[in-house]
Amino acid sequence: MGYSKKLRCLLLLVVLLVVTYASGEDPYRFYTWNVTYGDIYPLGVKQQGILINGQFPGPQIESVTNDNLIISVFNSLDESFLISWNGVQQRRNSWQDGMYGTNCPIPPGKNFTYVLQVKDQIGSYFYFPSLAFHKAAGGYGGIKIASRSVIPVPFPPPAGDFTILAGDWYKRNHTDLRAILDGGSGLPFPDGLIINGHGSNAYTFTVDHGKTYRFRISNVGLTTSINFRIQGHKMVLVESYSVLVTADQPPQDYYIVVSTRFTSQVLTATSILHYSNSAKSVSGPPPGGPTTQIDWSLEQARSLRRNLTASGPRPNPQGSYHYGLINTTRTIRLQNSAPIINGKQRYAVNSVSFIPADTPLKLADYFKIPGVFNLGSIPDNPTGGGGYLQTSVMAADFRAYVEIVFENPEDSVQSWHIDGHHFFVVGMDGGQWSSSSRSNYNLRDTISRCTVQVYPKSWSAVYMPLDNVGMWNVRSENWARQYLGQQFYVRVYSPANSWRDEYPIPSVCRVLILVVDWALGKLDCRMRLSLTTCNVVPTNSMRFERHLKSNYDCLKCKIKTHDVELRAWRFTTCVQRGTHFPPFQSHNRTVSTIEFSLRRKRERERDNTSFFQC
Repeated sequence: MGYSKKLRCLLLLVVLLVVTYASGEDPYRFYTWNVTYGDIYPLGVKQQGILINGQFPGPQIESVTNDNLIISVFNSLDESFLISWNGVQQRRNSWQDGMYGTNCPIPPGKNFTYVLQVKDQIGSYFYFPSLAFHKAAGGYGGIKIASRSVIPVPFPPPAGDFTILAGDWYKRNHTDLRAILDGGSGLPFPDGLIINGHGSNAYTFTVDHGKTYRFRISNVGLTTSINFRIQGHKMVLVESYSVLVTADQPPQDYYIVVSTRFTSQVLTATSILHYSNSAKSVSGPPPGGPTTQIDWSLEQARSLRRNLTASGPRPNPQGSYHYGLINTTRTIRLQNSAPIINGKQRYAVNSVSFIPADTPLKLADYFKIPGVFNLGSIPDNPTGGGGYLQTSVMAADFRAYVEIVFENPEDSVQSWHIDGHHFFVVGMDGGQWSSSSRSNYNLRDTISRCTVQVYPKSWSAVYMPLDNVGMWNVRSENWARQYLGQQFYVRVYSPANSWRDEYPIPSVCRVLILVVDWALGKLDCRMRLSLTTCNVVPTNSMRFERHLKSNYDCLKCKIKTHDVELRAWRFTTCVQRGTHFPPFQSHNRTVSTIEFSLRRKRERERDNTSFFQC
């Protein structure tokens, strides 16, 4: 009997372990999106917008902390496309960040599957198109990350949950706006503001009297800062930026208002907060809001405090929640400017105006491709010199703890975002930052964010743990300024080369070793080809160029005339299985057939398998 009981206990333990193991993996959520053009009327004028599954704004992502999101994106546009995930930290996984410095654009007619995890986060975020000024055409949507049930939030569950995607809007198509920027000019003033894809009073949020609701607010516009308010109602801030609103006023309709800040002309848009038993519609003008009051704005921003007793996922730099007690290892001062370079309007950080490389920086770094970027190509401090063009990448050490000071000498408000990280906003004030400014830092209970505002002629300082290995975009959230150079990348590096620090390169990025035999018999090109690297990077005198034909999936190779035999050339480009190659030409002679083989290791024997025909 004793042996039998022990056996049953052992079997029970094994079963429990198996069940625990089987159910231990974090849940998966699957999304399939088709990106298309479509007619939209945000400001009452027909425009060509970017839709996701026929929707503008796109479908909302509903998730819970630590969920795995598998999002398959089909690009049905006529140009390449990318999606980025604003605020999602992409822990150990900058491969999925969706910026041009980390990912190859999705060619027209192709698809890419993003595999990402919303690790140790709760809150309200959004996705958006990051390439070719597509953001001006829509293509964005909300991301909701709820807390796990075992970690309660410090307020009762609200009766409803609303997402508000607000921002400025232009009546011109994104291609026209892009042409203005490419021509060296700044954008004109926006035509209006929209809320969830609509102009004023076209969107209604229905509530029941006496109940409390959550509003998740994101600014998805291009160029302006906005203020948000609800007529006659108090808002309780529970995260950046999410508020609780109790429908405790007389049952009628009320204005929900967004308006621009720090602009010469104040734009306003309204929606309706509708009580289900409403006895009266909205009337009269909507309530006014702040416009250019810098001191008021600074005081409000500094008043935001973290509830140190609240539950929920929280930042944990270097094993401690006491962010103010950790010694910083480096101070980085970043100053924005608006130089004219080569007769064109540009924007810069520490005098450097970013220009994208032909190859995504993350892939160039991984494959050690020379000549794409140089570490240290942006200084840690303002130079005071004139602006210049550069593919700017800042070197940084994994697990460092840095102080970053954003300095804004201009008359317009700035907004800065850092991918892959959170930071603690320890201080902000008017005038010039100096080391003595640290005496007024909040080192106890400030909030952590991934975006921070810098008011005109002011500065903002943050403490940031560099706890996420990868290549990360640091940018202005003014999308015209970002497009014209007010951005750079920070390479957070760990010498360990361990999966503990960074996930391995995704399978879609695996390297193909291609052996190309020219029928001429004189040239043996060994080319290393990445499936996600988008543009050709020559490492010697061979010149490659895209063969831009319908779907960007053809490649033309031209070779300069040389007297010497050409061997062992390597390059990267954005080619996928099934791609059809056009004829290659050498010395004006067309090679009709190219043989190549897929080899996992170079030392394997060549299998002489022909995959593509020219």
